[in-house]
Amino acid sequence: MIETLNQLTKQAIDKKNIDLHDAFKIWELGRKEPFSVMAAASRIREHFKGKKITLCGIVNAKSGRCAEDCRFCAQSIHYHTDAPVYPMVSKDEMVEKARQAKQDGVHMFGIITSGTRVDSDADWKELFDATRSIGAMGLRPCVSLGLLDDEKARELKSKGLFRYHHNLETARSFFDKICTTHDYEEDIATVKAAKKAGLSTCSGGIIGLGETMEQRIELAMTLKELDVDSVPVNILNPRPGTPLAGIEQLHPLEILMTIAIFRFILPDKDIKLCGGKEVNLRQLLPLGIVAGCNSLMTGDYLTTAGRNTVLDMEMIEDLGLAAQFDVT
Repeated sequence: MIETLNQLTKQAIDKKNIDLHDAFKIWELGRKEPFSVMAAASRIREHFKGKKITLCGIVNAKSGRCAEDCRFCAQSIHYHTDAPVYPMVSKDEMVEKARQAKQDGVHMFGIITSGTRVDSDADWKELFDATRSIGAMGLRPCVSLGLLDDEKARELKSKGLFRYHHNLETARSFFDKICTTHDYEEDIATVKAAKKAGLSTCSGGIIGLGETMEQRIELAMTLKELDVDSVPVNILNPRPGTPLAGIEQLHPLEILMTIAIFRFILPDKDIKLCGGKEVNLRQLLPLGIVAGCNSLMTGDYLTTAGRNTVLDMEMIEDLGLAAQFDVT
């Protein structure tokens, strides 16, 4: 087993494709020897990313009243939840949140809005102005604004945006079990539009929606084909009032094996541990980095409280690693 794992680790480090067969083999190995697989994934992470961990923070700039029916989302208009509802906040509010995040040690700051896309010219102006201001303070600005076309992607690039974030959420084969109000190919097209405009791209998903490990591997393979720069891994923290409120949550070791497999498939990409990390990994949270993550979302999430950045910085230091400002 160790010989096979060493061979697959070398294969990933040499950037020789980890295919579906290899990924399933890693999953089988991980079920028997999870800590050996995590150690191998850590070697791959350190080979490509060194001992640096990047931190990002976000602001929920427009909350609730989303027309999409994503079964996990507390902001969907289709479900009765206690998620906050408010229109686009001002540029000054976004910038102030970014300033606070920078003081806490964050390197990248994301503006996130609910809804299928941004349609209002007034909202676009606030977003453009905020993007420029956040970049001017030395942070890498990122936005997540729903579906995007080529024209708006180019305009965002011209205003100084560094990265566009748009999750695929899950595998193509499972998507219609999670969302029926838009097509998977629209999400793919959005990522491609951002790449075409010269923006860095961030796209990943949520695990624990009821998908299989095979479907998580399918998602990782799709992200590899799209050649995204950053891959956020969220773990479902079920929200009361949503259709997935009562779903059984993943065991921490299965989450860690998923992260490790993503690192093998996407050896040189940023893999970011995001929403639900502290709730689902519990006492094993530091092992999310050992298992292959080189980036963390810190602070609060969209509709739920997150983790204090001071604790995340302490965790990074205790692992013998260091926070990194420069984000490629």
